[in-house]
Amino acid sequence: MRVTAYAAPAAGQPLALTTIERRDVGPNDVLIEIQYAGICHSDIHTVNGDWGPQPFPVVPGHEIVGVVAEVGSAATKHRVGDRVGVGCMVNSCGECANCRNGDEQYCLQGMVGTYAGTDRDGSTTQGGYSTHVVVDADYVLSVPAGLDPAAAAPLLCAGITTYSPLRHWGAGPGKQVAVVGLGGLGHMGVKLAHAMGAEVTVLSQSLKKQEDGLRLGATHYSATSDPDTFTQLAGRFDLIVNTVSAPIDVDAYLSLLAVGGTLVNVGAPAEPLSLNVMSLIGGRRSYAGSMIGGIAQTQEMLDFCAEHGIGAEVEVISADRINDAYARVLASDVRYRFVIDTATLG
Repeated sequence: MRVTAYAAPAAGQPLALTTIERRDVGPNDVLIEIQYAGICHSDIHTVNGDWGPQPFPVVPGHEIVGVVAEVGSAATKHRVGDRVGVGCMVNSCGECANCRNGDEQYCLQGMVGTYAGTDRDGSTTQGGYSTHVVVDADYVLSVPAGLDPAAAAPLLCAGITTYSPLRHWGAGPGKQVAVVGLGGLGHMGVKLAHAMGAEVTVLSQSLKKQEDGLRLGATHYSATSDPDTFTQLAGRFDLIVNTVSAPIDVDAYLSLLAVGGTLVNVGAPAEPLSLNVMSLIGGRRSYAGSMIGGIAQTQEMLDFCAEHGIGAEVEVISADRINDAYARVLASDVRYRFVIDTATLG
């Protein structure tokens, strides 16, 4: 099956309209007619070659919402006409300890990314900037009817990337949670932590998005460019979720943790970061990382968002504006997620 898509032909090259081949629908597969695909900063890192050589041409996109168009003979979870989503992975070994525990994102054989990955049949995966995709039914999520489909697309990456550490480290009533950065990930972190009942503080370089942060659910908003911030907030937080991909002063942020608190990186800077181990020892503090979530937890997150009326703040664009959108993301000129209307690919 040949479908229309936008692909990066080579590292650093503009994305261009093309056609790609999708595999036939196997017994446990689902064919999805894509409606919306979010633009994640990871897409840009990949097509620019920031994370090493890629199997070009690459069709990015791992924030996918669409409608089931066909199901395989053995696929029972989804029916034709269902609204579904696909996130950052489309396969894993299913047999290792992590997969059996519902942590498929940490598959010991390596999860299969939604694009630029090598699937179990040896083919290269291509993502959601396309009209259709065929995905193993076990990696297809149900999108609750109460969610706006365009606002739901970024939940499949930005949503679960922040939901997973908030759940794992116990964000909830009585907890002080800080979110570093108010971008595509950060704005979801604020909404989710607030809905979980935590008291939320945004830590951003400046106060220019303060009004947004408070509207999204933060109680406090502080500028990290002001040295007084680190003095005033010392020892305050039970959990800090760092969503920025730029290097930070790890010791400075660790100083903001209460005894037993945790600083979690979900942003992935290219450069190594260093810290003074005394920043950990002095307050029984932890420095951790987290990557998306398993399939069951991603479904839990979607259901939670439907229950609490949470979607991403999105700007819907036509496919011919993808390259412009990339430039705007790099210039931090989006509030807070671009989403492609894939009907414009026709």
